[in-house]
Amino acid sequence: MNSLDQLRQHTTVVADTGDFDQLAQFTPQDATTNPSLVLKAVQQPRYRALLEQAVAAHPGASVTAVAEHLLVAFGVEILKVVPGRVSTEIDPRLSHDTAGSVTTARRLIQLYAAANIPRERVLIKLASTWAGIQAARELERQGIRTNLTLLFCLAQARACADAGVQLISPFVGRIYDWFKKTAGTSWDEAAMAGPNDPGVRSVVEIYRHYKRHGIKTEVMAASFRNSGQIIALAGCDLMTISPNLLAELAAASTPVERRLSHDGRIEASPAALTESEFNAALAADAMASEKLGDGIKQFIADTETLEQLIRSLQG
Repeated sequence: MNSLDQLRQHTTVVADTGDFDQLAQFTPQDATTNPSLVLKAVQQPRYRALLEQAVAAHPGASVTAVAEHLLVAFGVEILKVVPGRVSTEIDPRLSHDTAGSVTTARRLIQLYAAANIPRERVLIKLASTWAGIQAARELERQGIRTNLTLLFCLAQARACADAGVQLISPFVGRIYDWFKKTAGTSWDEAAMAGPNDPGVRSVVEIYRHYKRHGIKTEVMAASFRNSGQIIALAGCDLMTISPNLLAELAAASTPVERRLSHDGRIEASPAALTESEFNAALAADAMASEKLGDGIKQFIADTETLEQLIRSLQG
């Protein structure tokens, strides 16, 4: 078996793309999207029609409303290819707005329902801010499943578990990027590879915490920079992987063995984090606080660029 097929024996493979034409060749279970991926997709000629259709079908609608219809249109097309779920991200400008996030998420679910997509096949993505996590808590109570993204540390993961979210997406590659940049010329790529990669170590810590305490929230490692990071996390509940790395794994014969597992023993969970404890832990982690802020800013920038494209078609 190639490395991708071996990986599937230990981990559920998810495609990290808005390019649904690429999905069939990799047969992932689920797919994830974000504002950056959708923006990248609609700039390609073969996806331009989805953008034009979203604008034409909703004359007089706000750019935000058209953007929501476009995101759902991508999700609907993706669900024609994958048998499982699609993750659709809400407006990142609502990352610190709990009520606004809940309202937007419910609207997206209604749009999916209008397209005959049951809510069980949709995960609403929210940033792992305190406000985003509390929005997820309320959505889960309403039967809307959530995917908490831009997650960089155990404190965020603990708060997500406290809120009963369906799934978290800890970002391997962006953690790796931060530590590599901070180390500068002292960075030793070989010494920091595989299980020593700081992004890998972060996911392992979160995975072990969840399993040790019997937490049901799914761990989906995300944001990979190389296949070595993926192989080092074989056994994680899920991994969302870009098409180029899926292709690399499919073409490789590198052995993939289970690295993450749990012996089944369960310990009592620690007390739920308070908002002040969460904020203090995040503030004390320079990497996590910086990458969370940077990630939100980038998604906002790409959302605004997407809205500019919509305005240009609205005339």
